[in-house]
Amino acid sequence: MSISHAPPDSPKPDISGISVTKATGGDTTDPPPAGLERLVPASARRTRVPRWLRRTTGPLLLLALWQLLSSTGALTAEVLASPGRIAEVAGDLFADGSLPAAMGTSLQRVAAGLLLGTLIGTGLALLSGLFRVGEDLVDASVQMLRTVPFVGLIPLFIIWFGIGEAPKVAVITLGVTFPLYLNVYAGIRGVDARLIEAGESLGLSRRGLVRHVVLPGALPGALTGLRYSLGIAWLALVFAEQINADAGIGFLMVQARDFLRTDVIVVCLIVYAFLGLLADFVVRSLERLLLQWRPTFTGR
Repeated sequence: MSISHAPPDSPKPDISGISVTKATGGDTTDPPPAGLERLVPASARRTRVPRWLRRTTGPLLLLALWQLLSSTGALTAEVLASPGRIAEVAGDLFADGSLPAAMGTSLQRVAAGLLLGTLIGTGLALLSGLFRVGEDLVDASVQMLRTVPFVGLIPLFIIWFGIGEAPKVAVITLGVTFPLYLNVYAGIRGVDARLIEAGESLGLSRRGLVRHVVLPGALPGALTGLRYSLGIAWLALVFAEQINADAGIGFLMVQARDFLRTDVIVVCLIVYAFLGLLADFVVRSLERLLLQWRPTFTGR
C-alpha cells in the first residue's frame, strides 16, 4: 500500500482567524484579522428596556389621556371625574377610615367564599376524576348546575339564607366552585398514561400513584383554576354586596350611586381591581414556587 505525502514545500493553510477551544472547556478566540469586524447578533445589539418600564407605559399613557380629556372639558365630572379628583377622594376615604374598613369587610367575604368553594370544587373534582363511579354520580349534575348563572340564584339565596352575610358568601362560593372543579378534573384526567404505567412498573400502589403521579400532574390545572376562581370571586362580590349590604366596597358604591358621586365609584372600582391584581400575583408566585420542576416558555 502506498501512502502519499504532501510535498515539504507545499503552502500551509492559514489558521490565524480560527477559534481554538481548549480541552478544559474555556474558549480562547484570536482577534479578527485587520479590516474585519466581529459579527454580533442583532438581539445583542438591541437596547434592552427594563420590563417594568414596558409594563407601566400603557397604563401611564391611558392615565395621561384621561387627565388631558378632563382638563380640556371633553370629559365632564358628571360623566367621569378626573384622575386628580379621584386621588383626592381616595385620600379622604382613607383618612376617615371608611375605605380600609370596607376593604376589610370585602376581603373577609371573599376569603370565606373562596375557602368554601375551593373545598367543594376540589373535593368534587377528586371524587369525579379518580373514580368512575364518582364521575357517573357527580359530573352530570355539576355540568348541569354550572350552566345556571349564579347571579340569577341571588333571590333564591335571600329566601333560603335571609339578607345577612350568608347569601353573600353563598354567591361567591358558587362562583368559585365550578372553575376549580373543571380545571382540577381536567388536570387529573389529562395526566399522561405513560406516567401511570411507569409508576405501576415501579411497584407503586394506587395510593402511591395518586400521591406521586396524578396529583402533581394535576397541580398546574388546579392553580390555573384557582386564578380563574379568584377573578370570578371578585365579580361575584360586586353582585353579592348589592344584597342589602351595610358595609363593604359595594356598600360604598351603592351610596355613591345614590348621590351621583362618580369619583367614589371609580375609587371603589380601582380598589376592586387592585385587590384582584394582588390576589392574582399571590397565585402566580405560588405557581412559580410549586411548579419549579416544569420548564415553560416565557416569551422572547
